[in-house]
Amino acid sequence: MTTAGMRHHRTGGVWASGWTAFAGVMMIFGGAMAIVEGIAAIAEDDVFVTTRNYTYNFSLTSWGWIHLVLGVLVLAAGIALFGGALWARVIGVALAGLSMIANFMWLPYYPVWAVVLIAVDAFVIWALCAGRSREARTG
Repeated sequence: MTTAGMRHHRTGGVWASGWTAFAGVMMIFGGAMAIVEGIAAIAEDDVFVTTRNYTYNFSLTSWGWIHLVLGVLVLAAGIALFGGALWARVIGVALAGLSMIANFMWLPYYPVWAVVLIAVDAFVIWALCAGRSREARTG
């Protein structure tokens, strides 16, 4: 007996799959890295280079708190994505967008790492927006 035509795809099951799981892992990674950035900036570590005459002029401590809070929220949303809920996908896209903006403004302090996290956030947004439709077609 063949089961080729009997595939059933579960959307919104107990566990996320495919691109949603990828986005969840990447959000956990990005959130953890933002938490580390935030702690380092709050401690005013000597790793960061501050430039003068930058348009978004905040103190390093304020950027640290912004990254710390945003990192905790992104990490929590990444964990919530593994439940497969639609609300987690929507919040994930919104938080990845905010993280992308925060890392863009973080460019003068740590440019290489900011670009890496901007790319991670772009992949997360793509995976969350395209994930459900791609998963439904392949299932």
